[in-house]
Amino acid sequence: MSKINFKLSNNEEQILETLWRENKSLTRSEIIDLTSNKTWKESSIHILLNQLLEKDAIKIDDIVRTGKSYGRTYKPTLTKDEYEIMQLKNSFKEFKPSKSALTNFFSALIESQNIENDTLEELENLIKKYKED
Repeated sequence: MSKINFKLSNNEEQILETLWRENKSLTRSEIIDLTSNKTWKESSIHILLNQLLEKDAIKIDDIVRTGKSYGRTYKPTLTKDEYEIMQLKNSFKEFKPSKSALTNFFSALIESQNIENDTLEELENLIKKYKED
């Protein structure tokens, strides 16, 4: 898993969501066309893509011909699962619950997510592993 750690704006996150959903490298124009509910201008998307590049959330994958000129294609540097885990870890950095609060938290999480038995078994195995260590 990636060692990258960053926070994203809603617009930056929406670009990553588009890249994950399409599961291929995209040009700036393709990102604009495929991102739902956005009317970004070329200059706005340029700024957002540069911010994502600086955060190492995306990388330039290739240079391709787009019309009469050439353009970059972009792809994410981490999977959606890796990003979600990173966000959870960031959220819990300051979280210092009591024993009962932690138990209640996991109980509420399991109830609210309708977690299936095979996932619960994986969680049990994970807990057993940490108990042994």
